[in-house]
Order: sequence, then structure tokens, then C-alpha cells
Amino acid sequence: MTRLVLLALLFLIAAPATAQRSTTGCTAATPHRLMVDIRGLRASTGGVRVQLYDQAGFLEKGRWLGRVEAPASGRREVVVCIPVPRPGTYGVAVRHDANANGKSDGGDGGAFSRDPRLSILRLKPSFAQVAIPVGAGTSRVSVTMNYRHGLSIGPES
Repeated sequence: MTRLVLLALLFLIAAPATAQRSTTGCTAATPHRLMVDIRGLRASTGGVRVQLYDQAGFLEKGRWLGRVEAPASGRREVVVCIPVPRPGTYGVAVRHDANANGKSDGGDGGAFSRDPRLSILRLKPSFAQVAIPVGAGTSRVSVTMNYRHGLSIGPES
């Protein structure tokens, strides 16, 4: 039993701090927030996932600062509020899981802040291409979803 308690304590000490990581949307008490206007959903089904990154953790698995999921709920445009730890420069990545199966597949879409041009050979932009300033209080950014069209990637027509 003592070993079990020690292992649990070691896990808690070694686990990364999650105080700055948010998986819920904004509340009235959220001091800094980013309103993400997601446009051009291919389908009004499934859900969207919005992830907020700083430069150090950009697009690295598990290194997001905030993550909010929302249903498409029959809409082709969705607005998601994501808490921001402090004013600064951030990048936003959005994924549309069109069939709500929890996996990335051919019908799903993606988007980034500042709408960088994507291609089948370059699906992940650099942080510099997506970096946006986020101030104190409420900031806004619009993103346009991109989907696969044969061998190309782009918005819906």
C-alpha cells in the first residue's frame, strides 16, 4: 500500500502542470479570450476542435495551451471561445471531424489562424505563418476551413 501511495505521489509531481491548459470554453470569469470564427465547414455535421498554441509547442502532440470542442449542430459557421493564458502571440489550429468518428479521415478539414496556403505536400504551416497577437480581454480571429479535393487542399467552392 505504501508503494502505491508513493507511486501516486510521484506521478502527481512528475505530471506536467495543467493550470494553464484549458479544455473548457470561456466563462464570465475568463479574463483573456479568443473568439474563433470558423467559416466554410463542408458539412453541418460532426464537430470542431480548436487548439491554442504558443511558439514553443506549436503542433506538437499534447503541447497545446487550450483546447475546446464544439458540435457543428447543423451550422456551416461556428464561433468558439477559447481561453488565453495571458496576452501574447499564439497560433490556432482547427479540425473539423465531419463524421464525428474521432479519427482523422478523408472527409475531415483543417484550418489555421491567418489562413496560410496549404498543399498536399505541406499540411503543417510554420508558427510564423499562423502567429497572431492576442491582447487583454477579448480578441477575434477568423479561419477558413480547408478540405482535400483530389490531390489539392483548399476551401470549399
